[in-house]
Amino acid sequence: MKVADFPAHPLLSVSIVVYQTPIEVLRRTLESLELAARPLEQVVVTLVDNASGGTYPGELEALVNELPQRPGYCLRVVEAGANRGYGAGHNITLDHSPGKFHLVLNPDVELGERCLEVGAGYLDEHPEVALLAPCARGAGGEPEYLCKRYPSVLVLALRAFIPGLGERLFPERMASYEMRDLASARSPREVMLASGCFMLLRTQQFVEGGAFDERFFLYFEDFDLSLRMAQFGRVEYHPDVPIVHHGGYAARKGLRHLWMFARSGIRFFRLHGWRWI
Repeated sequence: MKVADFPAHPLLSVSIVVYQTPIEVLRRTLESLELAARPLEQVVVTLVDNASGGTYPGELEALVNELPQRPGYCLRVVEAGANRGYGAGHNITLDHSPGKFHLVLNPDVELGERCLEVGAGYLDEHPEVALLAPCARGAGGEPEYLCKRYPSVLVLALRAFIPGLGERLFPERMASYEMRDLASARSPREVMLASGCFMLLRTQQFVEGGAFDERFFLYFEDFDLSLRMAQFGRVEYHPDVPIVHHGGYAARKGLRHLWMFARSGIRFFRLHGWRWI
């Protein structure tokens, strides 16, 4: 589809940043996204390739060419040129047909069929809400606790480096941080911190708030954005906006991710205040 065919002001724009994401994982995400977007008018999806290199750009283009495009639903690829991080990749899309609402989406998330219809409708009806977070489950159906309370250094260190010990020594503290009480919520609830794997927000407020802080290469850019979006309204969890999240914790991804997690955590606390225990 030609760039000229993309609506200049869609109802919803979606940004997905990929870096060597397995093609079949991304395919499931895009297929679920297209299905969830059917009730909406004019949706623009931008895939940002954060300089994956090798044969990946060709594989990505081939995938996009295989997937259906229809009037009102447009999918394209933008090459970042260099990998400047997760938030920087998403920020690129604000120059490409931003919508009334904007969805920040991970490439390892599958959306429920009515996820976008309910989410966009809720934001439309509730102007006091600035950011909407989903109800998430893992691939096996287990609840995932994506929303958080303000972290402490102790809790983050235990979760990142020795999560089993944290669960044994401080189960109540871990449960409180992860807001596990949300699992029983039957109506939207205000939260402090949302996960960057799925953030539905108003584009104008996203831009006015400074979008993602590109000093965060990976990790904590979502927490930082959540706190800044709160200046425009509530950050809420919605139990009727379901997703399946196939991601994992930094501890499962190796030493390099642990180092990035620690570096970004220090930056977050320096910006928003230290809490040790």
